[in-house]
Amino acid sequence: MRRRGERRTNGAGLLWLFVGIFLSIRAIDADEHDHIYKDKEEVILWMNTVGPYHNRQETYSYFSLPFCEGPKKDINHYHETLSEALQGVELLFSGLDIDFKANMLKTKYCEITLTEEKYQAFDYAVKNHYWYQMYIDDLPIWGIVGEMGKGGDAVYMWTHKKFDIGYNGEHIVDVNLTSEAKVKLELNAKIDFTYEVVWQPSSIKFADRFDKYLDPNFFQHRIHWFSIFNSFMMVIFLVGLVSMILMRTLRKDYARYSKEDDVDEMDRDLGDEYGWKQVHGDVFRPAAHPVLFASLIGSGYQIAVVALVTIVIAMIGEMYTERGSFLSAAIFIYAASGPINGYFGGSLYCKMGGKLWMRQLFVGAFLVPALVCGTAFFINFIAMYYHASRAIPFSIMLAVACICVFVILPLNLIGTIIGRNWAGHPNFPCRVNAVPRPIPEKKWYMEPAVISVLGGVLPFGSIFIEMYFIFTSFWAYKIYYVYGFMLLVLVILAVVTVCVTIVCTYFLLNAEDYRWQWTSFMAGTSTAGYVYLYSFYYFFFKTKMYGLFQTAFYFGYMALFSLALGIMCGTVSYVGSSYFVRKIYSTVKID
Repeated sequence: MRRRGERRTNGAGLLWLFVGIFLSIRAIDADEHDHIYKDKEEVILWMNTVGPYHNRQETYSYFSLPFCEGPKKDINHYHETLSEALQGVELLFSGLDIDFKANMLKTKYCEITLTEEKYQAFDYAVKNHYWYQMYIDDLPIWGIVGEMGKGGDAVYMWTHKKFDIGYNGEHIVDVNLTSEAKVKLELNAKIDFTYEVVWQPSSIKFADRFDKYLDPNFFQHRIHWFSIFNSFMMVIFLVGLVSMILMRTLRKDYARYSKEDDVDEMDRDLGDEYGWKQVHGDVFRPAAHPVLFASLIGSGYQIAVVALVTIVIAMIGEMYTERGSFLSAAIFIYAASGPINGYFGGSLYCKMGGKLWMRQLFVGAFLVPALVCGTAFFINFIAMYYHASRAIPFSIMLAVACICVFVILPLNLIGTIIGRNWAGHPNFPCRVNAVPRPIPEKKWYMEPAVISVLGGVLPFGSIFIEMYFIFTSFWAYKIYYVYGFMLLVLVILAVVTVCVTIVCTYFLLNAEDYRWQWTSFMAGTSTAGYVYLYSFYYFFFKTKMYGLFQTAFYFGYMALFSLALGIMCGTVSYVGSSYFVRKIYSTVKID
């Protein structure tokens, strides 16, 4: 039997991974993919991973524990996608003979002798509450390795697996595992492993076979509904408040500026002019570090499109029924949406008068992938040290690099060229002065840094309940399926972020500080800072994770999640503020 590690080093396997991710979300080439079986047809039992219960993401190959394999060595199907490899899915053939609708009485399939090494391995696994995962026809099955005796003076392991499999017509619709035959672990003891298969007709429809894995009592709890209602009311309140305040304030500003226009030049020089009109010659001055700023904005557009499209597809397609389909869709959409990044990033950089457009192209194309790959590379070292299934092999890294170089970069180039030619011409309502205007002193709470930090409080308040459900689905044993809630929360977050940032931008400009581009972006990005701080609370008070690997994995990938959320929120806030700034300066008379 060929193991997974042997397949990964195969050049043809790399080509299959690279082509498969773009030609199809899933490779379909076997009966367990079309889920149709004939009587007596082979049914594969895949052994996936094993690991401590409290550290869900710390997983190892099933046979990293000294389990023995079944006698059947021939295997007819094998499947693996890029997303499964990135998620640490370790599909290994169990060697057990299971045929569709064919009952199997209790049968011994192997035995082991507990040497010192094997005894220590099983003893450690039981004491650390190790569990394992298997798959039959893509249906997950979980089992516990063993348990401690009363008083904790003995260690026991389950040696018999009873599979109760339900079928409806030609489909497998239900699988249950019962662990039996508890055996005490003793040095040099011989342990027999047995299994049993019972087939039963079931009334469960094939389309509903994953319903048993969902938890509507958790995800559709009234607290979840109340949080959505509370966030929706916050949106209505904020939109009304911002509209009322800004309309009244701006109306007064317009009236004051119109009155000043009627005053002769000498009186105007002696008068006390103040407010956002005074920075009209600098408000559209290019942001500091334009290459980085334009690249962040382009990446934010791309991440927003990926999030929106992936959530909509998940709502329609029920992605939780296919292993790795959500990640596969996200990777495919991110790669395919490269022109969006190039278009908005390249056009903005051109509007700012940037000349190094090739540098901006490369920074925009590789900014997010470099951050993701850099973090994953660091965590991968730790996973390799622990021999965890999360360790990403070199062939998978090479496949990801090929996607970045041969797909994302060319698509970004196309978008950049289109953006520079179609939308790269400056069309500001005000001229930009040759000499920057000095920024006057102001109160400490009007400083850009303070505004940026405070700007993320309300947006975080509108989503922190949903963050709990998302964290629980990823770091605990819940399957997230309420993507309608996620889409609604995403829209609410965008609206709240825009409203808050417009107010922040107005206060900043009214203090005659024209550095609104980075301030508006960072005000939205600070939401992600609060999310990352919340992840610390969740780690210490809502989980029982421990160890270097799980800690590094948790905080590393939470940093990536927060970073992506921050870039998206920052882009949304900048776009809203940009529209607001253009609007107010296009409706006031400028000399």
